[in-house]
Amino acid sequence: MEDDLFADAARQLLGDQCTPQAVRAIESGGSPQALWNQLEEAGFADALVPEAQDGAGLGLAQVFGVWTLCGTYALPVPLAETIVARALLARAGDERPAGSITLAEGQLHDDGALTCPVVRLGRVADAVLVQHGAGWQLLPAAQAASEPAAFCLDTRSRWSAEQVAAAPSLRIALPAGLDLRTMQACLTAAQLAGALMDVFQRTLQYANERTQFGRPIGKFQAIQHQLAVMSEHVFAARMAAQLGCAGEGTLPDRLRVAVAKARCSQAALAVAEAGHAIHGAIGFTEEYDLQLFTRRLHAWRQTAGSESYWHAVAGVALVDAHQGSTLDLVRATTDITT
Repeated sequence: MEDDLFADAARQLLGDQCTPQAVRAIESGGSPQALWNQLEEAGFADALVPEAQDGAGLGLAQVFGVWTLCGTYALPVPLAETIVARALLARAGDERPAGSITLAEGQLHDDGALTCPVVRLGRVADAVLVQHGAGWQLLPAAQAASEPAAFCLDTRSRWSAEQVAAAPSLRIALPAGLDLRTMQACLTAAQLAGALMDVFQRTLQYANERTQFGRPIGKFQAIQHQLAVMSEHVFAARMAAQLGCAGEGTLPDRLRVAVAKARCSQAALAVAEAGHAIHGAIGFTEEYDLQLFTRRLHAWRQTAGSESYWHAVAGVALVDAHQGSTLDLVRATTDITT
């Protein structure tokens, strides 16, 4: 039960240090360094690094609980991304710098400059691990010319040709079919699962406490129906996200990740909509904590591809693996045999 102990330790630390007030402070421009230092000192950032390289030596299935907690607490620093980045660097034998590392796909231009349309949590990361057409590079986030992106902690970043040339090329090599987007989708699905559960629990509590016409609104059939639909999405998404992290080792299966990210992104819209519908006007106010999580549901739904992108990936994988007619494929994937 080493993974449970690891998640329990993360829950205790995040429960104490990653309060809604702390999240708001960092989103408003406060320094994330104190929070990050505690996470790094606790050893969470090296969870997937082998023990022989001074890491915890865990696998994806064992860090799933920590990644869901990143969503549960709306963690405003890239812990999940750093766990993946350091694992990839360790696997390649490249140097693992201290500090937080986020992940991004980039475009290398003809003049040698590098652009990343979206750097998730780029505003609070120390470095960015970028996969582009010529390979992988680790670049300092502070050196980039950055602009705000849709989510308040994300950025659009550009490094000059000189900065790109100064950054060493990394030896990261993933098996066929895996890329940075798949790794990012895997961890994002787990974070979505955590945030979805938090939104559902907050909404359920509100429905049981808010009274109208002399009784809790959770007693009304219309609200009960909305809560039932929310619970279906939340628990289906959690099971899918767990499937995405299933297996041994530190590398996921692309088809499982496709299922996980598609299901969690699909649930994000439905759960955010129902949560705000039940809360009414108060749920949209800046002072109320619900928006800290529903904003992330909308942002993470698009991160590393929305449900339509991963539905297509899953469809291609199933079709390519099938020999025979399309009708036979439908029968094989839907019929229940006894």
